[in-house]
Amino acid sequence: MKRYWGEIKDPVHGYVYVTEAEKQLIDSYPVQRLHRLRQLAGSEYVYTGANHTRFEHCIGVMHLAGKVTENQNISTYLSEDEIQIVRMASLLHDVGHGPFSHVFEHLLVKFLNKTHEDITQWIIQKSELKDIINGLGYDPNDVGKLAIGELGRPGKAFLDQIIQSSVDVDKLDFVVRDTYHTGAEYGYVDIFRLIHMLDILGENIAVDVGALSALESFVLARLESFRSIYFHRVGRAAQIMLASAMEEAKDELGLVNFETPEDYLALDDYTVWTMLKKCKKTKKTIEALERRKLLKCAYDRTFHVKEKMVTSIFCVDEVRDQVRNKIASEAGVEPTTIIIDVPTVPSVPYHHSALLEPMEIPVFQKTRKGEKIPLRLSDISSVFDVLKGFINILRVYTDEKHLEQVAIASAKVIGGTPSSAKISF
Repeated sequence: MKRYWGEIKDPVHGYVYVTEAEKQLIDSYPVQRLHRLRQLAGSEYVYTGANHTRFEHCIGVMHLAGKVTENQNISTYLSEDEIQIVRMASLLHDVGHGPFSHVFEHLLVKFLNKTHEDITQWIIQKSELKDIINGLGYDPNDVGKLAIGELGRPGKAFLDQIIQSSVDVDKLDFVVRDTYHTGAEYGYVDIFRLIHMLDILGENIAVDVGALSALESFVLARLESFRSIYFHRVGRAAQIMLASAMEEAKDELGLVNFETPEDYLALDDYTVWTMLKKCKKTKKTIEALERRKLLKCAYDRTFHVKEKMVTSIFCVDEVRDQVRNKIASEAGVEPTTIIIDVPTVPSVPYHHSALLEPMEIPVFQKTRKGEKIPLRLSDISSVFDVLKGFINILRVYTDEKHLEQVAIASAKVIGGTPSSAKISF
């Protein structure tokens, strides 16, 4: 019988029950630091309620992982230790996020060739979490690998997929949590129906076709959330300003010079905002954010999937710089006043998830004898067929005083109507 230490009241999932082992991890510095990392830094300029943090998201992900392990189709494949390690890894899956969450990803990728997942594993295996996990009788290396979906236990691929897959507990939590806190709710997603209908096919997580409507709602909600929250025109303006400020001040503030987990963990939204405000190079940017003087979108175009993969071309820095320089020359402004934004750049929240990988979700039908027959999603759901592909959005940002000439120049260089002609500012 599992013994719980107590419960946490969560606004999204209700009461979340916590074991003594989990309480020790929750009370550690790396997990408590998550209180000081907003889940959607920049979105508060659009959605006033979007001030939730990585902390409650991680508590929610742990809770949902627990619900998956209680599913009778899955629990039969798990030992008690595996159930606890899945919950622990889910709780710790985001401890590697930097200040302003995904915005800091820009620096990690560009200057260290790392992602927050790399940092997560490092922190679990090298910080005080290592000692706590060891003390609880578990292996920090296993927890660290599982937290990023790379445990690779033979015959048990589903363990990784609970935390890292097309329908993992991370996505199931943020799709309901982020819509709850922003108010940008697009239909009801019955995540518990999805969890209840998960099963093992071979060694992989799969969804029973009986939950198809819940699965469709989930994917549609992710698509709408991406357009309306994660890649919102105004939210992105704030995120770009923060990413640019951190890049400009990175050497002076030592943002990518951390050597120990403790150095890295000292960086959070509070400390870095204060550092950026004190830094001469970035003081103006922070003061502009404090008065909501944001970059303006001069050009905003969505390309249809059948057209060339615009965003995959523009995710290359050199290509973006080339087009930026051409627009700047055409507009008669300095190239540094122009930024090209596409959904694939690392500072976009969940940019790697935005590909929507819907065709990767294994679905099956159970016969009366209990045999599981794999199905192709495109054969049974026109929704997934329509969603095949990627959201091709391309935007050009500049400051307010150059808006008009950059809008005209962007339309001339890239084509189409400048967004300033369509959008009132």
